[in-house]
Amino acid sequence: MTTGVLFTSVPWRDREVAIEYAWLGSNDRDRPLVVFLHEGLGSLAMWKQFPQALCETADVRGLVYSRPGYGRSTPREASTRWDVDYLHRQALEVLPAFLDSVGVDASASPPFLLGHSDGGSIAMLYAAAYAECVAGLVLLAPHVFVEPVSIASIDTVRTAYLDDDLRSRLAKYHADVDSAFWGWNHIWLDPRFRAWNIETEIAGIRCPVLAIQGRDDEYGTLEQLRAIQRRVPGTQILALDDCRHSPHRDQPERLLQAVVAFIESASGQESRRDRAA
Repeated sequence: MTTGVLFTSVPWRDREVAIEYAWLGSNDRDRPLVVFLHEGLGSLAMWKQFPQALCETADVRGLVYSRPGYGRSTPREASTRWDVDYLHRQALEVLPAFLDSVGVDASASPPFLLGHSDGGSIAMLYAAAYAECVAGLVLLAPHVFVEPVSIASIDTVRTAYLDDDLRSRLAKYHADVDSAFWGWNHIWLDPRFRAWNIETEIAGIRCPVLAIQGRDDEYGTLEQLRAIQRRVPGTQILALDDCRHSPHRDQPERLLQAVVAFIESASGQESRRDRAA
């Protein structure tokens, strides 16, 4: 089922935007589907080999895409700045439109959502609003409120973008790197965003949840995961040693093991290993 990069078009913010995406993994439509939601500076390409590795290990189907403003999707217009509700817009406007455009009927066959950082927040907002349309959530270093450590690290990243080589490194993964970086950086450093909090909203989540974070995460503390567990009882928490903000880069094998076990348990389907035995 693995494809090259494809493009679809969806209406958003009074214009048509192109979204790059790729299908990965199993050809068996009876296997679970995992939709990958990237971080605040991420894209389809920045996931690198992790989505493919997960699809192969778990024998699942995968769908990876770049949100508008990222990767090779339509860039953010230079005159447009994301507002405090930008994650809600991605969750409640862009994601449903994208899934529909590529033929995913989430109400008939709910997918798993695997979100990293901002992508984790988007996954939770979508799952709370469309409770019957999600089979399970895998959240990597998600945000449910803003912490001082987040702001401090994002301010440091701004300096690195302006003064060091961060811009050139990110430019490999984005058609318009300034669109991607400043859309994210400006809103996170906007004083109005300090009050952003989705703890009340995520109480609407009804699917199984696995929340994972590195103990050395420079963008948030483990209180993020505890807050999710308080609002969504039954949430499984995994704190990884020797791991910063990106578990799929710092602890890929440990992460794969945990995610595969979670998907198999939540989907009630046998793993490839079990079926081959």
